[in-house]
Amino acid sequence: MAATKKTAVRKAKKGERIRQVAAIPFRLDAGGDIEVMLVTSRTTRRFIVPKGWPMKGKSGRKAAMIEAREEAGVLGDILKQPAGTYSYWKRLASRFVRVDVVVYLLNVTEELPRWMEAGTRQRAWLAPADAALLIDEPDLSTLLRDLTVPQTEPPDAI
Repeated sequence: MAATKKTAVRKAKKGERIRQVAAIPFRLDAGGDIEVMLVTSRTTRRFIVPKGWPMKGKSGRKAAMIEAREEAGVLGDILKQPAGTYSYWKRLASRFVRVDVVVYLLNVTEELPRWMEAGTRQRAWLAPADAALLIDEPDLSTLLRDLTVPQTEPPDAI
């Protein structure tokens, strides 16, 4: 994964836009309402969605599913079509770079009690409107606030 980040940083230094993939883990509560999971970032402790760099040999949605497992400790079925996109400024060692993020919905079927980044992140289930209030990126906040789960597309296990 580090090689992909290095490639992205090189692109950013040339002024090219770089991209990441993200997952919005979701579930339906007892009343049938959507809840989404946010995690804290490791450095600033702000609430974010699990995201990361594209992975060589993996589709965007597969990479997003791996990030959700590593960062949030959740497993499930990821929907085929992206839920949307957003952009943000990523802090690197010596600069900020603009990153475009493709977001996929992950229908959570299992929440792991222990996961790779459990010691460095917190996770929280929230109503989409409440999650939107905690997110700093305006486009992601809007995506969360307006979130609907497509009824016509069944989840697709990868």
